[in-house]
Amino acid sequence: MKSRLSLFLAVCLILILSACEQQHRASTLERILNDGVLKIGTNYGLTTYYNGATGPEGFEYELANGFAEYLGVRLEVFPYYTLNELFPQLESHHLDLIAAGISITPERSNAFRFGPAYQSVSQKIVFKQGNKRPRSATDLTEPLIVIGGSSHSETLREFRPHHPHLVWQETDEKDAEELMEMVLNEELAYTIVDSNILALLRRRHPELSIGFTITQEQGVAWALDKSQDDSLLAALIEYFGLIQANGKLAALEDKYFGHVRQFNYVDTREFIRSARSTLPTFRHWFEEHAKEVDWRLVAAMSYQESHWDPIAKSPTGVRGMMMLTLATARDLGIESRLDPEQSIRGGAEYFEKLIKRIPARIQEPDRIWFALAAYNVGLGHLEDARVLTERQGGNPDMWIDVKKRLPQLRQKKYYKTTRYGYARGDEAVTYVDNIRRYYDTLVWLDGQDEQTLDEAENVAQTQDKQQP
Repeated sequence: MKSRLSLFLAVCLILILSACEQQHRASTLERILNDGVLKIGTNYGLTTYYNGATGPEGFEYELANGFAEYLGVRLEVFPYYTLNELFPQLESHHLDLIAAGISITPERSNAFRFGPAYQSVSQKIVFKQGNKRPRSATDLTEPLIVIGGSSHSETLREFRPHHPHLVWQETDEKDAEELMEMVLNEELAYTIVDSNILALLRRRHPELSIGFTITQEQGVAWALDKSQDDSLLAALIEYFGLIQANGKLAALEDKYFGHVRQFNYVDTREFIRSARSTLPTFRHWFEEHAKEVDWRLVAAMSYQESHWDPIAKSPTGVRGMMMLTLATARDLGIESRLDPEQSIRGGAEYFEKLIKRIPARIQEPDRIWFALAAYNVGLGHLEDARVLTERQGGNPDMWIDVKKRLPQLRQKKYYKTTRYGYARGDEAVTYVDNIRRYYDTLVWLDGQDEQTLDEAENVAQTQDKQQP
């Protein structure tokens, strides 16, 4: 009897201890906070993660780094080359989440949980301009190659029952940019690409054309393991709610994608051609006089101002490669605005002064965008737009907010309340966006070998001949 009582008490103790252990088992979020590390998986890519001149960069990286700071932990990034390598790492609990521009699709929703959608993309069929345009899935009669494990392959599987002629191959050896280069080289008739990536790459390859949209917009979100508890998901919801409310999400989205939403084929083609044929004549002066500013940014400004024409002149009297006013040229000691070196020196010096006059609390890259706007519309009008922004509840230190108010300087009900009055503020917004696009293209061109650039120029020349 005594032994039975002892056994009963032992069993009760074990059950109590087991219950206590389950009750105090750390949640996913508690584990991350206790370890002090957030482990995020991603892919190498233009919009996700890459090592830039000053360290890690990328839209997804900056979002993830912000989340780690929000949690007060260290970010540990595990970049992979393919999606087929990435997803198993989450399922095996080697990662806390995946931040890689993942579209939310039915198949993926069955396999993973997703945080809040922070972006929307659609899938586009792209082909080389000048070739026959596919207008629907019925026209996809040539073999396709898509990225292995991508949402594109899922889309094709959905289309297959209605379009049995579809033939495609999945690859882990190519990324989106390489597949589009295959289209440009006519090794592929077409491929599928997400709209946000296409917008960036068309600045480098303007001959990429859209056949049709194969899917409507899909949400983009971070993926989590389905077996984990709700704690990390709850933190994600709080984080994205916070950065959406304070404007940081919009500012980050604008930094990477805001300037490429609009695409002009002719302008992009002409810019690439001029960068090859005209810019080399003046490059050494841009490099010499830009000083602390990236010379490619000053060169992009000059193209926007004059298309690198030393004797350019506007109806308002500004002249030269950097379109200096007579008063500004005098202040800077420029004797001839039509002398290309003097104009570049004066424009670079004036721009550097504008950067220094932007309030110190404004961070990069907004500080640069504000200075560019001031170069175009003037510091006084820029300050008026910042005042309007603050009056309307926006953040006067964020470009994403101020760029919405600059066009109001053309509307009497707004400019009559400002210190400096009427201004063509909408032109300043276009001015900044154009320079950002030109700069991105110059950065890419500057990193290519001569053979690649020759091929790009030959493509541009071919496209010229094909234009009516």
